Amino acid sequence: MNYSSSKLFALLAILMLSFSVSAQNGKKFKVVLDPGHGGKDTGTNHKKNVEKDIVLAVALEVGKILEKQSDIEVFYTRKTDVFVPVKERSVLANNNNGNVFVSIHCNGVNTESASGTETYVMGLSKNKSNLDVAKTENSVIMMEDDYKTKYAGFDPKSPESIIGLTLIQEDYIHQSIDLASRVQDGFTNDLRRKNRGVKQGPFWVLHGAFMPSILIELGFVSNTEEGSYLSSSRGQKELASSIAQGIINYKAAYYGGSKNVVVVSANDKAVAKDSSSSKSNVTVTRTSTKDTAKETNSSSTKTTVSSNKGIVFKVQIAAGSSILALKPQNFKGLRGVTSIRTNGTSRYYYGETSDYETAKENLRVAKSSGHTSAFIVAFKDGVSISVEEALK
Repeated sequence: MNYSSSKLFALLAILMLSFSVSAQNGKKFKVVLDPGHGGKDTGTNHKKNVEKDIVLAVALEVGKILEKQSDIEVFYTRKTDVFVPVKERSVLANNNNGNVFVSIHCNGVNTESASGTETYVMGLSKNKSNLDVAKTENSVIMMEDDYKTKYAGFDPKSPESIIGLTLIQEDYIHQSIDLASRVQDGFTNDLRRKNRGVKQGPFWVLHGAFMPSILIELGFVSNTEEGSYLSSSRGQKELASSIAQGIINYKAAYYGGSKNVVVVSANDKAVAKDSSSSKSNVTVTRTSTKDTAKETNSSSTKTTVSSNKGIVFKVQIAAGSSILALKPQNFKGLRGVTSIRTNGTSRYYYGETSDYETAKENLRVAKSSGHTSAFIVAFKDGVSISVEEALK
């Protein structure tokens, strides 16, 4: 088909909306776990530390924990040692209407000094280290038959050819960063792993998933000590518990449900822990006029945050690199839309209130107007925080 790039991205954007799953709707929260590599694609290997085996073991452990939650449903891109084409992984996630997509990998370099965990979201980074990781993970595409046709001439080794990949995930960048931050903070605070941070990178496996998506690098198999930890049963269970905790924390913040999760302590004993939310490492700056959302009376009990806490709730209805005029016709008739722009991305919000029940009513209004992927976000003194933290 001779589609122009603009038409192709417009089509993908429409498909993205059709796959959106409404938050707080009572349905099961769907998690798609993606153990990287598999089969003929072994990933990065050093000594006896084989990436494809490590990430599969960890993903299966994550699934075991999540499947014990009555309100969570788990899907896997693979459960055995098989080769799965990169494009099929996100297709599976979309076909199952996933709420989040979590791809699990390991790092490996030609030195033993590098160590630590890092979690990526989709984005075009100019950082050489980030690009190198993305190139390594994207290179598996070349193992597929006729990959140049399947991936429209995409060259995994050329940063220029992956710029367009960032466009599809822009709608979910805020939620992706929040999920990535929760997972990364678990590695750092609970497991005391070296923190390499939440980063952006142009990963093909993330760009086609129409939902918040992250790619986790568990550690370096090339580091003797860390590689042994990654290959050990203890290490895999600890990492899996930490990932599951991050996912459940995220679900509780956006979709509600239990905050109690199972984590593995340093002595390998499973313990129950009340999940603590982690603050997203994104600072936002207000760029538009304050919206005076109408407070809605409700006969039900309201969750009101004291004004002296400086906390407000908004409904995010859209995001993208373009700057749109704040007119109702640009937002399906909604009035009083505001925007915040940071790191080249504009996010658009409907309503502003310190009352969570009013925020939920604003969410209902936004969705009924056609913004089906809208969700509630929270700010404290102008800084983005999780809804869970705002309600404490």
